Amino acid sequence: MNCDKPLETIKEVKGAKFCFECGFPTNLPDEVEIKGYRGSYRVTKYLGVRGFGRLYSGVQIRDQQPVLIKEYLLPSRSFNLDETFKRKETFKRIGGVELADGRVQNFRLIQTWEAIAPEQGERCYLITKDIQPSQTLRQYLKQYGAMEPEQVREFLDEVLQTLVFMHSQKLRFPSNQIQRGLEHGNINLDSVLIKVENKQRFVTYLCDIAIWENLFVPPSIAQPAVTTMAQDLEALGLVAFQLWVGKTQSVDPKEDQAWPDTDIHLKKYLYRLLSLDTSYKSAEIARTELLKLPKPDQSGILPSSDLEEHKRFPKFFLNPWFWLLILAFLLIGGAWYYFWHLKKMDDDKFADWQALVPNFSNVNNVPPGKFTYTGEQNGTWTFILTQAPENESRLNDILTKPIQNAFTTFEYQGVVSENIATASQPLKIVLGEVEKQSKDFAMTSLEEKMINLNNKKVAYDGLLVFVAFSKNNSNLPAALGGKISLEQLRKIYTGEYTDWRQVNPNLSSLKIEPFVPTEPEAVQQFKKLVLANNEQYISLFEQKFAQFRENTGTTQIRIRTAIENKKTTGIISFGILSKTWDQCSGYPLAIVDKNDQMIQPLFRRVTRRAINPTDDLCDKANYFDVETFESDGIVKYPLGYAVYVVYPKKSDVQPTGLIFANMLKTRQGQCLLNKVGLVPLQPMPNDINYACESVSKP
Repeated sequence: MNCDKPLETIKEVKGAKFCFECGFPTNLPDEVEIKGYRGSYRVTKYLGVRGFGRLYSGVQIRDQQPVLIKEYLLPSRSFNLDETFKRKETFKRIGGVELADGRVQNFRLIQTWEAIAPEQGERCYLITKDIQPSQTLRQYLKQYGAMEPEQVREFLDEVLQTLVFMHSQKLRFPSNQIQRGLEHGNINLDSVLIKVENKQRFVTYLCDIAIWENLFVPPSIAQPAVTTMAQDLEALGLVAFQLWVGKTQSVDPKEDQAWPDTDIHLKKYLYRLLSLDTSYKSAEIARTELLKLPKPDQSGILPSSDLEEHKRFPKFFLNPWFWLLILAFLLIGGAWYYFWHLKKMDDDKFADWQALVPNFSNVNNVPPGKFTYTGEQNGTWTFILTQAPENESRLNDILTKPIQNAFTTFEYQGVVSENIATASQPLKIVLGEVEKQSKDFAMTSLEEKMINLNNKKVAYDGLLVFVAFSKNNSNLPAALGGKISLEQLRKIYTGEYTDWRQVNPNLSSLKIEPFVPTEPEAVQQFKKLVLANNEQYISLFEQKFAQFRENTGTTQIRIRTAIENKKTTGIISFGILSKTWDQCSGYPLAIVDKNDQMIQPLFRRVTRRAINPTDDLCDKANYFDVETFESDGIVKYPLGYAVYVVYPKKSDVQPTGLIFANMLKTRQGQCLLNKVGLVPLQPMPNDINYACESVSKP
């Protein structure tokens, strides 16, 4: 990208397509037009290079509004046809983000307008309408030099606000996929733009997010590692350090002499941001601590006379009895602190649980009347209503009349979606789009389809992937190390892998027998979470495995029959949590996510650890670990998702759906949902039976 010959080539040879020096595609000539889905754009001027792309100023032809065009290259010398196709398809799906609810808010994140990936050619384009802040921090440093400590603090405050927004908000990609929280992954001197009002005042903006920027790194170059939100903070700390020392080249912050001595508090803060000291757990915490920092002149450095005084030790420090007393005090105090600290940790851990309303009867404003609600006929909610969480009463019986002495009933009526990939019938009914059918609210896990409805999260659901398993013959789960990756799952369910040796070369040849459950929501979530909503993968999945759909219970019987007949079987399937968590025919594999982290949400009650292939799962002693499944309201388990109550957006009366959601979010409601195979919204006390029995009745 640093070759200056492409621009010269196009000036010297009109119509030249490739640079004579480096062989890469030449720059776009002025006045060339680019056609997109949201309009056509005309290039007016080449501006230079930023990150992995070239920048041009331009206009949208329809209204002559100025735009910024970033051109990315996929030259054939670096990318083969398959790689080019995959990256273009991915770029169209994820090139740009906006708030999921459609709001327009200025959080100083450059908003993209359109991602364009023409079928032919070696170029892609990202169109941006927000074109004011065009100077990068690298250019700023070259022009103005190092920042003062106060400016570095202001810079940190602005970028941390943007990161809090990115890390916590629900964001929508061009493919309509919704994701809560997104790592920037590419914070550096070139991806932070600055608009200077004068040398002392400025505004900063983030751009060039890694999720699409890294698509254009050639396979021959080491691919950037997937970053975490914590690494965003480390990258921000390094940029702030560079701004303070005034150097654009690599400077090692671990070298103490490299640091300015003008603000000891800022230095300590950046040490934590860089994870050279105890790191901050989130951008929100980091910003809160930044705002608490004393001013630079409050250095807290002791005068030299005080330092000399501290060097003198009283004589009784040399008395051994003094140190024995100190040791005894420390032992007693340490023991007291240990047990007190453990209790405090438990109190903190279950604080959200203790804060919940105890029972259904404690929920306010429950209106009298008969209300009906709906959900997918062959779905999670329909199934769990048939389960008996306590006293042999089915969940449906309990929730139909949740408050015994009240005149309020909730009747459930499941419906079938003809094609859930395009439309959810329960949500259409609640929206009033189905003639002669009316329901007060619905239960769903399809977050991306409930845009025009209010929603309340009431629990977590997910998919467990399982393979044939027996306590006497656990060869396959053991050989897999009790885990499987998202990539391996994709290759199995698109037909690329047909033998277990392709997953683990150490295994003997064994045919993979993939099955698919019948729940439409589960299949839709699998397409989203494993196949990444890729049309090509989904097409292969549908072609190869449409005839292998069967009820999860039937698949488990199939596995048991094979084991009883002492046959080796390579069956693999997936199913909703409530059908897979409390059985022992199939071993639920941990999932290795995109960050190469293995996550197993199913734990053992007695030992409080994740299951492994040596466990006897038939003893029914398993439970879901909430903290492994989710953290701070964001699902960590790669195949997890939330269950929502959705209801119309009405302001004249308190919605019945909201009342029902509030009931399910009581301690009593969370206990019931947990017992039938859903994951509660917050950690529950270890003794779940005691915790739930204490709130099962008003």
